[in-house]
Amino acid sequence: MRILLFQLDVKWALPSVNRAHIESALSVQPSCDLVVLPEMFTTGFGAASAAIAEPAENSETLAWMQSLAGAHDCAVAGTVAVRDGASLRNRFYFVKPDGSFAFYDKHHLFVLGGEDVYTAGTTRRIVEWRGARFILFTCYDLRFPIWCRNREDYDVALFSANWPTARIGQWSALLRARAIENQCYVVGVNRVGTDPACDYSGQSAAIHPFGHELASCGNAEALVMADLDLERLQHLRERFPVLKDQDR
Repeated sequence: MRILLFQLDVKWALPSVNRAHIESALSVQPSCDLVVLPEMFTTGFGAASAAIAEPAENSETLAWMQSLAGAHDCAVAGTVAVRDGASLRNRFYFVKPDGSFAFYDKHHLFVLGGEDVYTAGTTRRIVEWRGARFILFTCYDLRFPIWCRNREDYDVALFSANWPTARIGQWSALLRARAIENQCYVVGVNRVGTDPACDYSGQSAAIHPFGHELASCGNAEALVMADLDLERLQHLRERFPVLKDQDR
């Protein structure tokens, strides 16, 4: 399983600019199975993003993701601010090349950052793709191990994030913790750059179930490939079946 981590310098409130930049950058990348983008990759994160939230029933970015996935024969994943009826959602889309998609609405809203203008999701979302089971999480979810707990139902945890520089050490530590305790691969994709509230220094990474980095992006815009060995993961779980002993 080849996963491309796209650590993007998101341009504030400029969806068309961000989409065009992503499309151009991917045009010269090698093939992969999945591209993972940061949280709110078209707008930047925050309550202000609600002002330009896309209608969920006619999302321009979702249509663009479907086109991009089809053109590159890979899945594309990342979160978008959408308006779903009367509710605003921070929606994590996982889009396959045939145009089908699944989504996860962020469960843990970052109230300190004004995210309580959104409505929290209540359902975990697991997507099967090319032999792997992916669970979708968004940014602040990373701090909540019970919500993230592996019920022996996923192989890879995806975290799409806008995690600020001030707490970047915690980001890296928690990515490792979630991988170790859930005996899974973890892929966390953060942004770089600035917005009206924060600075971001990336440190996106793919983490092995034992907690070491398989790939990392540093603190600048970058596209980095990670190769996940699903057969090896199964072997590790059989040799050391820690998930069998977890509290239920």
